[in-house]
Amino acid sequence: MKRLITVAACTALLAACSPQKPATPTGGGAKFNTDALPMTEFMGHVVDPASFAYWKGSGTEETAKGAKDLTPSTDEGWEAMETAAAVLIEAGNALQLPTRARAPEADWYKFAQQLSAEAVLAKAAAEKHDKDGVYSEGAKIYLICTACHKEYVIDPGIKANGPAQGNPLPDWPADVKAKQQTYEAKPAG
Repeated sequence: MKRLITVAACTALLAACSPQKPATPTGGGAKFNTDALPMTEFMGHVVDPASFAYWKGSGTEETAKGAKDLTPSTDEGWEAMETAAAVLIEAGNALQLPTRARAPEADWYKFAQQLSAEAVLAKAAAEKHDKDGVYSEGAKIYLICTACHKEYVIDPGIKANGPAQGNPLPDWPADVKAKQQTYEAKPAG
């Protein structure tokens, strides 16, 4: 009896340690749920935060106190730039999932693929702590985003509603506005 229990225990242990066949998703294939995150939310919760996080670490910012270099100064700051670029790489892939594409689809896929390709270069620049490369690649990502938004958001909005009325942009912060006024008050010389 003791021998039988030992054999049974060894058999159970071997069965548990042997390679198992991976579980197959229900239906036998990949299943995408793009309805759970509509495009406006996908942009607002995935693409925009990653883009802004990347851009936040490049270039300079003009304030009333002068120019501020936005380049990361810590390893954690550079890692955040890499992470933002990695999210943009995958965002470009996710924009090509079934039901996400907008017409004309060829342009949609082109913009999504450009976003991923440029984000790969942006990530590489951040990995190298390349200040100029981060700025340059961030600018290229910005151009891709604005071209896509023009085609799929701005132009359709103008076609449907006409041009914006009034000043659609927020006013400058008071400190920046004051500095602008001092520049405008100086005589050209």
